[in-house]
Amino acid sequence: MPNEKLPDQVFDMMQQHLGYNDDEAKLFKDDPRNTKVMQTAMDMQNKTIVFEVVQSKGCNSQHKVGTKFYFTGDGNLITKMAPARVCAYLMPIMSQAIYAIQELWYAGVEPNKLCFKRAGCFDVGVLCGGWGNVVIESSVMPREEAKKLFES
Repeated sequence: MPNEKLPDQVFDMMQQHLGYNDDEAKLFKDDPRNTKVMQTAMDMQNKTIVFEVVQSKGCNSQHKVGTKFYFTGDGNLITKMAPARVCAYLMPIMSQAIYAIQELWYAGVEPNKLCFKRAGCFDVGVLCGGWGNVVIESSVMPREEAKKLFES
């Protein structure tokens, strides 16, 4: 679908969704980058970005190995699938990874081919003068697969 013209209805829907006035909607529509992103982003809507804790020591929010965080393809935390507590210091790391995953997707690159899929919160842990540390690993999967993983 890249380089194809999107129907005006798509832009009308985005205008309503984002609350743009007519001038803002025109700016949005006239930017070719937005058309490219929207062409590829539609398929990303059927994906779920999952972060799994693969290492945890001293986490104040009690994130343990195996804890998972689920995000929609457009980067929204799926709260009904989230732990009761989500550490504020882990969220920026996940948002940076989501940005990289989305950029790969928009460029036509499979996001699961990301070379460095692991990242950690910026608390350095008790041995280095902090409290704890958590390492997460990212993956992107079809929405239904993520739902089954959550329910298992």
